[in-house]
Amino acid sequence: MAKITLENLAHSYLPNPTGPEDFALKELNHDWADGEAYALLGASGCGKSTLLNIISGLLHPSQGRILFDGHDVTDEPTAARNIAQVFQFPVVYDTMSVRENLAFPLKNRGNDAAYVAQRVQAIAQMIGMQDVLDRKARGLTADAKQKISLGRGMVREDVNALLFDEPLTVIDPHMKWELRTQLKSLHHEFGHTMIYVTHDQTEALTFADKVVVMHDGRVVQIGTPQELFERPAHTFVGYFIGSPGMNLLPARIEGDRALVNGAVIPLSRGYGAINGKVQIGVRPEFARLSADEGLPVKIRRIEDVGRHKVVRADCFGTDINIIAAEGQTIGPDMTRVAFDPANVNVYADDWLVTGGAA
Repeated sequence: MAKITLENLAHSYLPNPTGPEDFALKELNHDWADGEAYALLGASGCGKSTLLNIISGLLHPSQGRILFDGHDVTDEPTAARNIAQVFQFPVVYDTMSVRENLAFPLKNRGNDAAYVAQRVQAIAQMIGMQDVLDRKARGLTADAKQKISLGRGMVREDVNALLFDEPLTVIDPHMKWELRTQLKSLHHEFGHTMIYVTHDQTEALTFADKVVVMHDGRVVQIGTPQELFERPAHTFVGYFIGSPGMNLLPARIEGDRALVNGAVIPLSRGYGAINGKVQIGVRPEFARLSADEGLPVKIRRIEDVGRHKVVRADCFGTDINIIAAEGQTIGPDMTRVAFDPANVNVYADDWLVTGGAA
């Protein structure tokens, strides 16, 4: 296991980048704590895989350094970094059996035969392949081959870090849940530093201790699932985390109140003068329909998703979502929406503004 330090790190695929827009990964400084599990979360093309490949040594950064426990590994090849990486699509040795595939990283390092057998058996049980250990990998399904790749990545106990690049893409939905659970168990048992790339918020939030949200080549927030949900540091985090995502309304801020089209929304914090594009952000979970308070809305449709209802509405020309309890009756007089003041966030140019005591 290792503490991973990213120091002034940035990368461009262009030979002579001239500005921030030319960088696939914009400048980043961060410490990945030894033994923690991280998820890199963001839409396709946001820089997740670029960052992972720089950490693993498959890509040399345009600027900056990568340190493992304070040792500079920027110019060291992947093999010298003592990491295990699992890719999006399965990489297996077709001519070997499942057992031989799983044992290969251990045998390659000269481990004792008894230890190799014990680890192979444990990992095979973890990925649900103990009954096919002696079958050749050739002819197995894509998801079975990816389970072998996952197992081969996890079989070593002495790695500095385990890196996963969207490893469950080809796995069936039920097995995805099982393998995520197993990865968390492995992390708790052995304390490996794990970095898991995904565009799926469910995978990220159920796997990681800390989620690193990326947008347009930049890390916009690092936090626990609760922090990302309750206090998104950027409007993209509010939009990307949660289903439905955070409601955003253009507003003007005056101290401890927000004005939306002249209508007043109370805030739990006070704010000074705010410049730029100003918005308030409210999770659908912290919005409620009302007959007599809040902003006027026009309900477009109501979706019953079993555990609750999602009310799709229009507020001064902006689409918003409201979560209503499964048993709640929504009458024709409920034409307004009110927000919980403690959960109204204020944003300027898409970044969270921290207020003071109201």
